[in-house]
Amino acid sequence: MNWKKQRDELAKRQKLGGAMGGAEKLKRQKDRGKLNARERLEALLDDGSFREIGKLAGNGEYDAKGKLKSVSPSNFIFGRGDIAARPVVATADDFTVRGGAADAAIHRKFTQAEQMAHELRLPLIRMIDGTGGGGSVKMLEQMGFTYVPFVPGWDHVVKNLDSVPVVSLALGPTAGLGAARAVASHYSVMVKGLSQIFTAGPAVVAALGEEQDKESLGGSIIHTRNGVIDDEAESEAEAFVMARQFLSYLPDYVGGELRQAETHDRANRMDENLRGAVPEDKRKAYNMRRVLDSLADQGTVFEMGRRWGRAVITAFARFDGWPVAVLASDPTFLGGSWTADSAGKAKRFVELAEKFGLPVIHLVDNPGFMIGLEAEKAATIRRGVEAMNGIYKASMPWATVIIRKAYGVAGAAMSDHTRFQYRFAWPSGDWGSLPIEGGVEVAYQSDLKAAKDPVKELEAIKARLKAVTSPFRTAENFLIEDIIDPAETRPLLCEFVNLVMRK
Repeated sequence: MNWKKQRDELAKRQKLGGAMGGAEKLKRQKDRGKLNARERLEALLDDGSFREIGKLAGNGEYDAKGKLKSVSPSNFIFGRGDIAARPVVATADDFTVRGGAADAAIHRKFTQAEQMAHELRLPLIRMIDGTGGGGSVKMLEQMGFTYVPFVPGWDHVVKNLDSVPVVSLALGPTAGLGAARAVASHYSVMVKGLSQIFTAGPAVVAALGEEQDKESLGGSIIHTRNGVIDDEAESEAEAFVMARQFLSYLPDYVGGELRQAETHDRANRMDENLRGAVPEDKRKAYNMRRVLDSLADQGTVFEMGRRWGRAVITAFARFDGWPVAVLASDPTFLGGSWTADSAGKAKRFVELAEKFGLPVIHLVDNPGFMIGLEAEKAATIRRGVEAMNGIYKASMPWATVIIRKAYGVAGAAMSDHTRFQYRFAWPSGDWGSLPIEGGVEVAYQSDLKAAKDPVKELEAIKARLKAVTSPFRTAENFLIEDIIDPAETRPLLCEFVNLVMRK
């Protein structure tokens, strides 16, 4: 047969590349409770859909006659595959080849993977394990010189953030460039107890006098609670499910079409339980996540970033099958008051929705920005105003439901008031420049001093103010568009989504 010798060599090289770091290194990876790079690709992607690009790339060793003796494969694997029958670019660091260090990397593969996603407008999933192509001290001696730092292909990393959905899964100790790649994404996940992220690892940090192990320095308990990483998975398998779920709500690329999924949940479904969702006692909290679960298509809510910026809930959901970005208050955490972290989280999520064209539904119960010394130290007002500016810059369709409180500047960040207000309020709505409970004694100080019975006078003043602050007075002046029966909320939101998705 023609070219048999060459085809035999091709098969040999493919086999060598498929061996990755060798049997011993693969066993070590398994003993650590980790899948290897190719197992991860198989678990993430639809069965049989992966086509590897650059499998022959590596460092070959030859004998004196130029005959191939062995190949040390590249420690970066990439190619195209499918997720739910939609094409994606998938990459995986191979920790079994020198722990992902730069002296085992072929940088053009990294560049080509990022470039493929950008130019073909395909979602990108990075599975990161190790330094991800970062440098090593040993490599410098081998080179015989050092260099001014740069990152090959980073221009495409930046372009991808503006053009396609990018998911990063940290699946092992991840430092330096690997950590940077994890953060440069629209959605990121760490595996609890398995992955750590740090700018520099424990051995380097020890030079500063800090004695830390990998977990205490950069475990998921740190980075999924400070906003570096969005979510924490219990296992690699769960991380893959989360990646697939996240991508299911987004188009393939910026400007791409959103997909309406089949649903058996009626758009006109009403839930009478919502009528009692908010306690009449304003001091009592309630579960906003239950409210959202009731409003959205059943089983479609996907929350991201639950462990940080906790006064704000950021989630994707479907309404009559259409994907929607949901911003919601969490009154169980600081009463829903926006902290600096909460404001930063809200801003990032709104920008994500804007980038990929998802309509936004905002469920509001916001008593204002967090106050006090620690809030001032955290620059809460600056972060809050930045979030508000992000909301005012947003152009995607926006619907607001005022569930309970909306006070002050933070309450005003419920929407851009200059746009048409597709807005509803529940009868529990309570709004203003500040809550009356905190200002009555100050505002009516002279009246209370002059009263024969200050306690009785205070109660009379509060009764008058309660009537004035009724949400129905606001509706009379058309300063709130509609007050609705809470049970009617889902049909109205489905109506909104279908109206804006007509195109």
